[in-house]
Amino acid sequence: MRLRLLHRAAAILLGAFTLVHLANHLVGLAGFEQHLAFLRMVRIVYRHPWVEPLLLAAVAVQGISGLLMLARGWRRRRAVFDRIQMVSGAYLLLFLAIHVAAVLIARSSLGLDTHLHFASAGLHVWPMAWFFVPYYGLAVTALWVHLACAAHRRLKPIAAIRPGIVVGIAAAAGVLMAACLLTMMAGWWYPMQIPDAYLAPYR
Repeated sequence: MRLRLLHRAAAILLGAFTLVHLANHLVGLAGFEQHLAFLRMVRIVYRHPWVEPLLLAAVAVQGISGLLMLARGWRRRRAVFDRIQMVSGAYLLLFLAIHVAAVLIARSSLGLDTHLHFASAGLHVWPMAWFFVPYYGLAVTALWVHLACAAHRRLKPIAAIRPGIVVGIAAAAGVLMAACLLTMMAGWWYPMQIPDAYLAPYR
């Protein structure tokens, strides 16, 4: 129970950041300058010297608690939607580990500003797009599915809604959002001029 509460506490903090992070990318659908203006505004908060360490600590807590819950629950929970929740959570942990490490390395070692150009660069270098399309697409979809499974578990006593409907709608919403973001990052919505400094690590 304590492990689950710790996991949820970290999830609340990371969830708030993730909403802002996704909003930032969705603003990018209107243009790179709009994305940059929004990013500069929200960075005042989440890159504050007191806030960023809390976010990084939440990532560590979420990762460790998630792995422990996965190891303990995989054999005990055999229901299909319990397994879907655990698998989607496991992918999100993998994505977080890779993504956070990449951002920190890009900032500290490469001196790159990790805005939309950083996120999009891999989609503009062949054959790296074959990695980044499922990497990002699965992350967005897994987030929606994982939250839907958690919400259904909480609402099940008061709402007679079939879990398949909840998860199905969440998966469709995740795929739609992922498709919008990926096509924008690939330059389908407007020309995405990626500076060479962002492309160089993939060449």
